[in-house]
Formats: sequence, structure tokens, C-alpha cells
Amino acid sequence: MTGIIVAVVIVALLLVWFISTTNHIRVLEVKINEATSGIDVALEKRYAVLTKQMEVVRNVCSEEQKLAFESIKLRQGMSQTEQAEAADKLDKVSKEFNALMENYPEMKSNENFDTLQKSVNDTEEHLQAARRLFNSNVSAYNQYIVTFPTSIVASMTGKAQKTFFEADETRKSDVDLSMNI
Repeated sequence: MTGIIVAVVIVALLLVWFISTTNHIRVLEVKINEATSGIDVALEKRYAVLTKQMEVVRNVCSEEQKLAFESIKLRQGMSQTEQAEAADKLDKVSKEFNALMENYPEMKSNENFDTLQKSVNDTEEHLQAARRLFNSNVSAYNQYIVTFPTSIVASMTGKAQKTFFEADETRKSDVDLSMNI
């Protein structure tokens, strides 16, 4: 009789542990989804600021139209892979815009431009923070599901490691800021 009670208690404890571990994995997945949403928000903010900044530039010179049209093409509502590609393209547009500013020093004295430039810097920092949060959550999730005994529950429930947000090879190299205007 005592053996049956001990077996029932052990099975109950294992069941509670299994449910608790599964719930913790789900909480970590929610944090990753939340961080992905944070990247979306940062990209949308970045798009809006760059669009407004392009309006200021449009009033000063005509060359910015090329950049504005490129940034407008990069709308949200994309998969994570498309998101990374859009982020790369927006980085390129932003760098081209900054290079354009170097060739038009009179725009630097424009108060509206100065305010918008500070906003762009703020959005870039926000985007980087969102990416770091995403990678931090992915790291916590991956560490949790690969450690024993949690790895048993993870494999039983079909959980696999998540991929970190990484820059592509072209973004890791030096940036070419030369422009033909």
C-alpha cells in the first residue's frame, strides 16, 4: 500500500513539474513574440521618421526623391526574414540620406532638419534596443530548452531552438558613404 502511495506521489510530482516546465517554455515563447513585435514597432517608427525627414529634404533639394521612393516601398507586415531584409534596405536608405546631408550643408542649419535628425538617431537606438531584447529572449529560451531535465520536456513537446536576429554580411563590412548626386 505504501508503495502505491509513493508511486502516485511521484507521478503527481512529475506531472506538476512537466506542466510547470511546459508553461515556462510558453512564457519564454511569448516574450520572443513580444520582442518581435517590438522590432516591428521600431521599424514602423523608423519608416515614419525617415518619411518625414524626406519631406524636409524635399523642400531643400531634388535628389532626395530617389531615397524617399526607396523608403516608401519598404512597408511593414512582413515575415521575420522579410523584416530583416527591409531593415537592411532601410539602413542603406538611412546611410544614403546621411551622405546626402554631407553634400548639402545648408540643410544642416535647418531647425526642422536638426529636430528630425535627432528623432532618427532616437529611432535607431530604439531599433537596436528592440533587437537586443529579442536576442536576449531567444538566448534565455534556447538556454532553458537545452538544459537537462527541461530538454526532455522540450523534445517531448517539439520545441526547437530559435534563431537570433543577425545582420547580413554586407552590413558587417565597412559602409560606403560615397554618393553620385
